[in-house]
Amino acid sequence: MCSVKRRTRFAPSPTGFMHIGNLRSALYAWLVAKSHEGEFILRIEDTDRERYVEGATELIYETLAECGLSHDEGPDVGGPCGPYVQSERLNLYRPFAEKLVEKGKAYRCFCSKERLESLAEARESAEGEASFGYDRHCRDLSPEEIQKNLDEGKTYVIRQKMPLEGETTYHDEVYGDITIANKELEDQILLKSDGFPTYNFANVIDDHEMGITHVVRGCEYLSSTPKYNLLYEAFGWEKPVYIHLPLILGTDGKKLSKRHGATSFADLRKEGYLTAAILNYIAFLGWAPGSDTREIFSLEELREVFDEKHISKAPAVFDYQKLRWMNGEYLKALDDDAFAAYIRPYTQAFYEGAELRPEAESMIAEILHSRIESGADLASMLSFLKAPAAHDNDLYLNKKQKLTPALSRRVLEAVVQACSGLEQWDKSSIYDSLMGLKETLALKTGQVMGPPRLALSGQQVTPGGAVEIMTILGREESLARMQSEIEKLPEADPEA
Repeated sequence: MCSVKRRTRFAPSPTGFMHIGNLRSALYAWLVAKSHEGEFILRIEDTDRERYVEGATELIYETLAECGLSHDEGPDVGGPCGPYVQSERLNLYRPFAEKLVEKGKAYRCFCSKERLESLAEARESAEGEASFGYDRHCRDLSPEEIQKNLDEGKTYVIRQKMPLEGETTYHDEVYGDITIANKELEDQILLKSDGFPTYNFANVIDDHEMGITHVVRGCEYLSSTPKYNLLYEAFGWEKPVYIHLPLILGTDGKKLSKRHGATSFADLRKEGYLTAAILNYIAFLGWAPGSDTREIFSLEELREVFDEKHISKAPAVFDYQKLRWMNGEYLKALDDDAFAAYIRPYTQAFYEGAELRPEAESMIAEILHSRIESGADLASMLSFLKAPAAHDNDLYLNKKQKLTPALSRRVLEAVVQACSGLEQWDKSSIYDSLMGLKETLALKTGQVMGPPRLALSGQQVTPGGAVEIMTILGREESLARMQSEIEKLPEADPEA
């Protein structure tokens, strides 16, 4: 057995994408270890071959690396307690199971599949009156009966021999003392007939052999932990410290699922959430930093302030709006180049792969930097850059600016004429040209800037103004849109 200072592990099954709950378990296990200068171990529990997904193990590596949750030992980095993949440790489990049989803490069960199925049917038909689970038929077979079954070549599983009376109590760092009546504990299978260990058995053996001192996992394991502890006691091993994490619920109070929205790290990333924001938000799903009122923490800052005593037993609510807000704060903190790189895939997709001029890309980044909370916002934010939808001339009515359709036409004609001859089509040149028209036409700034913005976008509200939109669209498109609107507007107000 490996034995050192505080050690935690993350032991996922490679069955698909990294769920939010899995990622939180990994984060908390990492923090429990690293906040005390301990070690964080990655173990792949792949003995459930029916649910195994090709490529899922590599996805686990990639997700942990992207999140900065580096592991000190694991399948990809090695270590003194390997192998770190359960399917590569199969030869280790049978000797431990046989040892429990010798100690009278486990027994061979020869019950056929057909008998077990009939028991299950009987339980269902009895509507709860029959005893739950396995009926312990093989628990007290005589040595002669056991040998006879072995001589006949009957297949068997090894079951844990649970105490039939009394209670089992253990302490959890979050939920306190937990007591379970022993009669509620089924004689669970430890080793299957094919030699594969069950999850519960392999988990205990591996945790002990790898020197795991603190077990961090979801609260769904609270009721089964006595089974684990009875195994530790049977072997005479020291039990780990347990830290069970609260449920994660949707805003409707039900367990988080796909009906609430994205539930995996990969899906959240596809929706434009930054890795740092996701990790920061997940850290608050069941934990708070004591007297520290900050909400924005880097991973290193989380490591410095984390204390498992502040983990709550109350269910945590996954609030997508709060995540959006937090992601927006992280986006605002990006420098200009980093933000431009962040939105580039979205803007390129919006423009259907067309190459954007550097000036246009820079302007889009400038006007959106403080306005979006995720990449998913960009579709609606950039919609004003598409060809304007059909609208009536009332779009150009603004009592406050004393703007009318006829005045808008006069302004647009002047803008087209003035801007057609610009040597450089950039923000500075366009701005100077429009401000020059303000003096020439003796109008207010809003009366000059409003009509081209409305003509170019077809929208009352846009993230950017006329200068920005013209810069992004370019000369040809800008002039064409404004000319099209001129042809629709009256030359004079009807009442004039």
